[in-house]
Amino acid sequence: MKEQVARNIQSYRKEKGLTQDGLAQRLGVSYQAVSKWETAHSLPDLALLPELARLLEVSVDRLLGYGAGDRNVTLYEEAYRASEDYYWGTEPNEACFKVLRLAPPARRLKLLDIGCGEGKDAVFFARNGYETSAFDVTDAGVEKTRRLAERTGVRVDAFKADVNDFRPEADYDIYFSSGVLHYIKPDVRQELFSRIKSRTAPGGLHVLNVFVEKPFIAPPPEPEPYAYPWRSGELLAHYHDWLVEDSSEIVFDCDSSGIPHRHAMSTLIARRP
Repeated sequence: MKEQVARNIQSYRKEKGLTQDGLAQRLGVSYQAVSKWETAHSLPDLALLPELARLLEVSVDRLLGYGAGDRNVTLYEEAYRASEDYYWGTEPNEACFKVLRLAPPARRLKLLDIGCGEGKDAVFFARNGYETSAFDVTDAGVEKTRRLAERTGVRVDAFKADVNDFRPEADYDIYFSSGVLHYIKPDVRQELFSRIKSRTAPGGLHVLNVFVEKPFIAPPPEPEPYAYPWRSGELLAHYHDWLVEDSSEIVFDCDSSGIPHRHAMSTLIARRP
C-alpha cells in the first residue's frame, strides 16, 4: 500500500504544479516528510489525509488507490448500467485468439485483463483455462464481469481500479488490454509500463492496443474528457528492450455510439526475454 500511496501523492502533486516544499508548507510539515511519503518510507498521518486530498483535489479513497473516487473517468459507467444486455456483446476480441496461439495454457498461466469493460474477454480467457484477473474503473463493468463469469461457470477475479493508479503487486504471465490505454495520463506512462514489465514472468506476453491520432481521421463522436492522445510508435517505444512479436497499425470502422466513425489503432504483442 505504501508504494501505491507514494506514487499517487507524487503524481497528483506534480499535476497541481507543486514542489515537495510547496506541498509541505501548505500542510505545515517538513519537506522531508513529503519526501518520505513519496519514496514509500512512511505514510501521512491519518489526521493529514483530508487536507492532503483537498490540496491535491482528489478524494481520500483515490489518494489511497481505492478506485476512481470522486471523478467519472469514462462515459461507459452509465452505458453499462443502462441495460441488462452487454454493450460490447459477449464475443471475445480477435486479439484473444492470438493469446491462445502464442501462450496456450498448457501449464498454469496467470493473466490480467487491464480495463476489462463488461468482461467478455476476461471470461473467454477463464473459459479457456487461464487463471484470470481483471479490473475496470466502472462499478457496472465489474458487476457485469462477475455476472457473466458466474453465468458461464468460470472464475474471474474481477475488481475495481483505475489504470492510472493500479500497479500490480504480483507477477503475471500475460497482460492483456484492449481499447483502454488512451486513459493513461502521459506523465505516468513510463512508470506504469516499467512497473507492469517488471511484474511479468520471464517469457511472459503483453498483448495491447491503443487508439492513435491521425490528421485524416476525425475525433470520435463520444465525449471523452479523460482520454489522452497517443502517437504512432509511442506504445512500441516502451518495449524497445523486449522481443516484439507483432506491431502494426490499423484503421477500422466503428458505430459504438450509434454514429458511424473510424479509429486508428496501434497494436502490439511483445514478449519478455
